[in-house]
Amino acid sequence: MLPAPEPCRHESPVQNENGTAVSSLGSPSTTILHPFSPALRLLVIAFLVYLAWLLEIFLLAANPRLLEHPEPAGVALYTIIGCILTGMIFPILCIRKAFISGTVTMFQLGFRTFRRTLLACSVTCTIGIGMMVLFSPFGADRLAFANAFLLLLPTAASSVMVCWVLAGTHLQAFVRSGGALLSITTGVVITSLLFATAALALSPSVREEGTTFWPVCIGLGAALFFFAVRDVYATVIVVTGSGVFFGAGIFDPGYLHGINPQIYASSLLAVIVLLALHFYLSRNYATIMVPAET
Repeated sequence: MLPAPEPCRHESPVQNENGTAVSSLGSPSTTILHPFSPALRLLVIAFLVYLAWLLEIFLLAANPRLLEHPEPAGVALYTIIGCILTGMIFPILCIRKAFISGTVTMFQLGFRTFRRTLLACSVTCTIGIGMMVLFSPFGADRLAFANAFLLLLPTAASSVMVCWVLAGTHLQAFVRSGGALLSITTGVVITSLLFATAALALSPSVREEGTTFWPVCIGLGAALFFFAVRDVYATVIVVTGSGVFFGAGIFDPGYLHGINPQIYASSLLAVIVLLALHFYLSRNYATIMVPAET
């Protein structure tokens, strides 16, 4: 009699902690995107933070038309809750997990060395000042331009932190296996749409006009700038300046031609918090380049 054939055993692939399928001998097999992989979880968390931030800027700034009439109490509440807490601190809390998992680095987040940041901001400010002198929407009134710039600064800082530092870098990490071109293109397109959506939610005047052209253009320009320069502070300057140039019509001239302590305090607080977060990341999650063995 012939011996009975042994039953076939179908070995299911074993997945490592990153959701990558490996064979029973430990050799890598075809990469399978696990529905609960760390990269996907971080991406979902990033978009939840974005939605929370979007809701807050709509309720705290858009409904009371805060940018058109910056009352002290409203500016303080919006700056602390919408811009600093949800727009800057929460993204850093999410980024901590990305650092631990090795998903992102300080370079990708746009937090660079002091010398590199100073150079990027100096060049950006020089170009911005030249454009202000030539094309200022407020004419020769430099105080009005400065007040509008400082009024938008906390919003711009939180926009950069949420749309590009958090969502943009996580998007790139999620599609990194497709190559640099795919990851950058995906990051630019999606983050520009995220920014345009936030701009529409922030400004009732823009929604009433029914145009999305300029918000999308600003988002595309800022996204290209961020992914090319990789500097948070310079990108904040670009976003703020663009908002002043293309959104000058939404401001109340009565608030821009005088001294506004609430505007100065809110912008100063946003800058201090951004610097503190940069210092925190540099002290605790700096990326150390290890030279290859020869």
